[in-house]
Amino acid sequence: MRLAAFPPEAALLPALAQAWLAAPGDPGAGMLILPNRRAARALAGAFLQANAGQALLLPRIVAAQGLDEAGLALAGALDLPPAIEPMRRQAILASLILKLEGENGAPRRLPGAWALAADLAALLDEADYAEIDLAAALPGVVEAELARHWEVTLKFLRIVTQNWPAILKSLRLLNPAARQVALLDAQGAAWAAKPPAEKIWLVAADADPALCRLARVVAGLPAGAVILPGYDPMLPDAAWAALDDSHAQAGIARLLGGLGARREEIAHWPAPASKVPPGRAALLSRALLPAAALADWQQPAALVTAGLHQLAARDEQEDATAIAMILRDALEVPGRSAALVTPDRGLAVRVVAALRRFGVAADDSAGEPLAETPPGVLLRLLARAAQAEFSPLPLLALLKHPLTGLGSSPEITRAQARALERKALRGPRPPPGLAGLRFRLKPDGDRTERDFLARLELTLAPLTGLPLALDPAAALRALIAAAEAIAATADASGAAQLWAGEAGAMLSDTLAEALAALFGLPVMPAADLPDLLDGLLAGQVVRRPRTRDNHPRVAIWGVQEAMLQSVDVAVLGGLVEGVWPAPAEPGPWLSRPMRKAAGLASAERSVGQAAHDFFALACACPSVVLAAPTRRERAPAVPARWLTRLKALLSGAGQALPAHPAAGWAARLDLPAAREVRPKPAPRPPAEARPKRLSISEIATLIADPYAIYARHVLDIRPLDALDEESDQSQFGNIVHAGLATFFSVERNFAAPGAAAELALHLQTALRATRPRPALQHWWEARLERIACWVVEAEAARRNTTPPAALALEQKADHQVAGGFVLRGRADRIEAQADGKVLIMDYKTGAVPEAKKVRAGTMPQLPLEAVMAEAGAFGPAFTGPVTELAYWKLSGRHNPGEDKPLFDGKPAELRKVIDAAAASLPLLFAKFADPATPYLAHPHPDRSTYKDVFAGISRSAEWGGEADDA
Repeated sequence: MRLAAFPPEAALLPALAQAWLAAPGDPGAGMLILPNRRAARALAGAFLQANAGQALLLPRIVAAQGLDEAGLALAGALDLPPAIEPMRRQAILASLILKLEGENGAPRRLPGAWALAADLAALLDEADYAEIDLAAALPGVVEAELARHWEVTLKFLRIVTQNWPAILKSLRLLNPAARQVALLDAQGAAWAAKPPAEKIWLVAADADPALCRLARVVAGLPAGAVILPGYDPMLPDAAWAALDDSHAQAGIARLLGGLGARREEIAHWPAPASKVPPGRAALLSRALLPAAALADWQQPAALVTAGLHQLAARDEQEDATAIAMILRDALEVPGRSAALVTPDRGLAVRVVAALRRFGVAADDSAGEPLAETPPGVLLRLLARAAQAEFSPLPLLALLKHPLTGLGSSPEITRAQARALERKALRGPRPPPGLAGLRFRLKPDGDRTERDFLARLELTLAPLTGLPLALDPAAALRALIAAAEAIAATADASGAAQLWAGEAGAMLSDTLAEALAALFGLPVMPAADLPDLLDGLLAGQVVRRPRTRDNHPRVAIWGVQEAMLQSVDVAVLGGLVEGVWPAPAEPGPWLSRPMRKAAGLASAERSVGQAAHDFFALACACPSVVLAAPTRRERAPAVPARWLTRLKALLSGAGQALPAHPAAGWAARLDLPAAREVRPKPAPRPPAEARPKRLSISEIATLIADPYAIYARHVLDIRPLDALDEESDQSQFGNIVHAGLATFFSVERNFAAPGAAAELALHLQTALRATRPRPALQHWWEARLERIACWVVEAEAARRNTTPPAALALEQKADHQVAGGFVLRGRADRIEAQADGKVLIMDYKTGAVPEAKKVRAGTMPQLPLEAVMAEAGAFGPAFTGPVTELAYWKLSGRHNPGEDKPLFDGKPAELRKVIDAAAASLPLLFAKFADPATPYLAHPHPDRSTYKDVFAGISRSAEWGGEADDA
């Protein structure tokens, strides 16, 4: 039996290529079997380097998990039944789950059953690789002392122990993992029956039973060898005997056990000279000793930390920036290569973005989730928009997607979408469906937007007429038809746009397989389509070929992609518990004792594999940075156990792991060289640019925040309403104002029995004109009915004492102010008495201004309306002394209405407030007409009574704590 290993510090692929070329036999003949395809592709480059750049004929290099008949020409393999397609298997399992109709906790809807079917498929594959018959193993795993719910789980698992084997037999198919096992056995049997003369080498650090059998055959071939990557020859025998599944060498120990071999049989092959500082492997081996051997830490030993650094950034963003700077710094040395190795896809994405800042395009070999590619995102946005009945947020996300063309160019489509957004999508949510948007547009205007909406309705027709429940395949076909129509441009069809490139081709293949698999499944609610689509795309990854734009010396690898590889500078990122290593979860089906009883691998086996990858990478790269942020996802992060052990070992010896300076680089990267304190904005536009006409509400704004008037009237900036904002009190107030105005437009008999019902009808008409959401409409209807009853009763009482000689609601007026200025206003209600006195009333559905604020001039609405009335602005019928200012608070709640007069019984105080308003008005206009007067932002912060929508352009966050320098 021929077993071999290279020194842990050796770069394995170059060492493997050199050993192959140095071994007897034709270097172009034979076969090398590696753990994955990425390592197999990288080995070709290692052969070229080992042959001094000269061309040579390579042996066959295959991945152990990618064996097939075409690649190996297996004897007898063609007699095996084919493997069932994964999507078809998942669909059949999902249908079996749905047939349970909720029994034993099974989901009743397809998306939930689809996700659960994926977990069942994973269990089937795991059992096939472990060569365990679940039908025989599972019934006896529940002992008397175990929880009752595990028995319920086993009843549910009859799907895979009883139903599924019968289905596979009827289909004459195999599980993919079972067929892989059969292929490995067929290859081993072929080599055992007729041992090949050429070299056959297998590289493996762990093995399932079938791969162990193949490895035993390979090790016994005349020119065969099994190479153990990342083998630790320094681990003491006592520690080796105490290994558990979470140790870095546990996989190699299992492989040796499966081969029936001992450590003494492993040959130590030489390797090219390594740049790794001597003693690195000894340090890491000592740090990762199993718990039973930790007493060895007390023995003196030379601990070499050269080339090892720790990166402890404050958070994830700083961590990504620091890692990008480390990779960029490595490029300063000609020929030096660098890579980030991490299982954290979020970190990888951040580092890719940070590297672009430095002009470096990195090759992210782990790929991109299909669901996050442009065509995948388009389909998901379309499904979500249809589910939400094309409400503003999901509809706009769809319309502004780069692939959205709607038969025109994407640029024109986005411009039209922005116009539709301003006209129909801003503010409270419109009524459901595209018809609700048409209601928002003016019938006699907005022609461009109406045409765009008509084109959109035609494009989305496949999704707008779906029944409440339909066949899943039919729902998916409707989604695809609408997506192709949306992606069409003036120059290309939607299919050509949507299915182009690697991502489009993979999405097309996935959906084609899904359509075939979904055929015959039970009907589902149309609203489940987005969740079903997410399930169909889950786990699919697009790996694009390396492009010329990517830097040849910088890479970003997942842990599996990095296996067997090495670079000059390696950053091992995401060394945080729960990331690297991932949680050791036993899975959703069986507990740890049950897995052990069934013969399945322990949950800690994945931790051991992660530890082996960590050990191999940290040993084989000359410069290694161990990156673990102190906080992750806004919470303290726990460093990976291997990093903690390493630091504890060094601390016990009076040493420390050197800190990499990149954390300081990242912290200082965006710090300005000097802080320049700027004063508050104090714009002083020329007199001709200053507004001459203001409304009464703008007078209050001018007093509290002059900068807002400057932004609106001088800069002509109009803030947009929020998207899909909640229907607020202002909308309810508009409904009340509109209903009261139409009701009071004609003379009424308030003592009539139907007066309250008639007012309620006017209020309901105003409500329906706004088309609020159904739930909100029902709530507001009850409030409006209470308001109607209160108003009729209060109005009848008023008219019995002081009937008005003239009455007007929503009365508009302009008032000429000295200096050529105009004050615009509108009185909610103004009435004149027979004796010439005038009353002004304001309707409030929310809070009523306090009398002290009216007196102080910060709430000047009613006093200014009184000034306009006394000046005759509201017409001769309402010209006269104002003797009453009042609010009607109309909430429609438990206290539906309340009459709140201002300064009731204090005519002198009322007169003082009105006179003060009349005197201050021309002075205020004149002050801000002066070019020397600045429009300050919040000169009196205590007077601000509204949300500042101009805080961004006034830079209030910069000077909010500063003294007023203006």
